[in-house]
Amino acid sequence: MTNPLRIQQLMKLVDLTRLNDQDDAAGMQQWLEQDLANAAVWPAAVCVYPQYLTQVQTFLKQHQAAVKLATVVNFPSGALPLAEVLEQIKAALAAGADEIDCVLPYQTLLLGHTEQVREFLAAVRQATEGVCLKIIIESGELVTCQQISKATELVVESGADFVKSSTGKVKVGVTEEAARIMLAVIAASERPVGFKASGGVRSVDFALKLVSLFEQLTGEVATAQHMRLGASALLNDLSKQLDY
Repeated sequence: MTNPLRIQQLMKLVDLTRLNDQDDAAGMQQWLEQDLANAAVWPAAVCVYPQYLTQVQTFLKQHQAAVKLATVVNFPSGALPLAEVLEQIKAALAAGADEIDCVLPYQTLLLGHTEQVREFLAAVRQATEGVCLKIIIESGELVTCQQISKATELVVESGADFVKSSTGKVKVGVTEEAARIMLAVIAASERPVGFKASGGVRSVDFALKLVSLFEQLTGEVATAQHMRLGASALLNDLSKQLDY
């Protein structure tokens, strides 16, 4: 059995995520009451679509939960016009979001338009000044190790707080190989940059591998300040382990 302290550490890293396309307010409320309210340890954040921010914020306040409220923009395609993305950010912050998870225009990167990606990231960083910004590079859609590395480098250069692997909406989510490449770039950065693993983080064993990889490559103990696990079911599994 995994050390209970390690399980509690993992729980504090979770960005509890619900991004169901066929969702409604009733389903969201049921999920909050079942998955969040019953958690043995509060997660780092709750990540939902923008239309549910006010509902989740109310729930968190009612439960006096020290949990950050996150949402997604330019999601999941990464292909929206910059002006629209900036409007999404403005609306999300007005609705109470503490953290913004924004998809990198990875198709633009694949076409070799690096400067255009750099300009996008600069504008998004400016629009989220003072707010935790996580950039999703969609590593499963990047063809080569070099592209994953380049995407991570661009995010680090932009001043974003976290590099996030995946949206969870494409065939390939985070892999150990992609995590290793991203973490190598992060570890070499001249400033602190966080790593968020998402897309397929479903098992405790895989979560443990990712956290161990983070700690090995960065030399830091994984805390929510610099390590997150984006997942929908992981928190329940971790809670069950604590109950045994």
